[in-house]
Amino acid sequence: MAAGVSDPSLRHRRREQGLMFLLASPALVVVLALVVVPVGWLMGQSVFDHGFTLENYRRIFVEPIYWRSFSLTFRFAFEVTVLALLLGYPVAYVATAVGRPWDILIMSLVILPFWTSVLVRAYAWLVLLQRTGVVNHLLADLGLIDEPLALVHNELGTVIATVHILLPFMVLPLYSAMQKIPRDLLQASASLGCGPWPTFVRVFLPLSLPGVLAGLTLVFVLALGFYITPELLGGGRTIMVSMVVSRNVELYDQWGAASAVGVILLACVLAIFVVVGRALPLDRVLGHR
Repeated sequence: MAAGVSDPSLRHRRREQGLMFLLASPALVVVLALVVVPVGWLMGQSVFDHGFTLENYRRIFVEPIYWRSFSLTFRFAFEVTVLALLLGYPVAYVATAVGRPWDILIMSLVILPFWTSVLVRAYAWLVLLQRTGVVNHLLADLGLIDEPLALVHNELGTVIATVHILLPFMVLPLYSAMQKIPRDLLQASASLGCGPWPTFVRVFLPLSLPGVLAGLTLVFVLALGFYITPELLGGGRTIMVSMVVSRNVELYDQWGAASAVGVILLACVLAIFVVVGRALPLDRVLGHR
């Protein structure tokens, strides 16, 4: 009798799972075609060249240019991430503190750059920072410099433009985390005689750390794979990993070497997500909740 009662429930559950799979199948096909197959092809290209070989990976660990490129890329991503945090945290905090309608205005200004392509913004920074650009003219008019500063075709200009482009990816998770902090805790801290600064350090800042970690992860990972901005503002002097991949394909026709570099970078990104996932669930990092 128990088996007879459970069978309809079991059949219903299986039918529901089958329907859910059918509903998800178009998305699964897209993921398979656009993610799984290309990544599999990339891995295959890195180890097959007229037969199985690890020569492409050996070159990465032996030739200095690859080490310099990876070290520059990680240092660049670290600098961009730290600057984005220093600039983004006050913006998110003010947007949380001021309330409606000012928070909507602030966040609208944060999201507004998404309406312009990355390429256009990179060219805009190139115009602003070049030796005859607006920034150098303004500094010269104020009497702060005697000759134009080298703000582009180097790492400085690349960092400035990249921070501007990636700043919303820091502000949005910070704002989301700060909004969920109960204001009753801040009021309770104040009622116990705690001043604004101790309340921020002991109550608000620890509760906003999930948003900080999510923003750090997103900005760092995105900065690792940046290509257009370093290519335009670096002037060929800041060779990132993405540029090494591009040049291996376009200049040297070395698909295997480019694929190996891409696989190594992908492994580094996955390792970062694994490490961060131990401290914060992945759906929090991606902003799902």
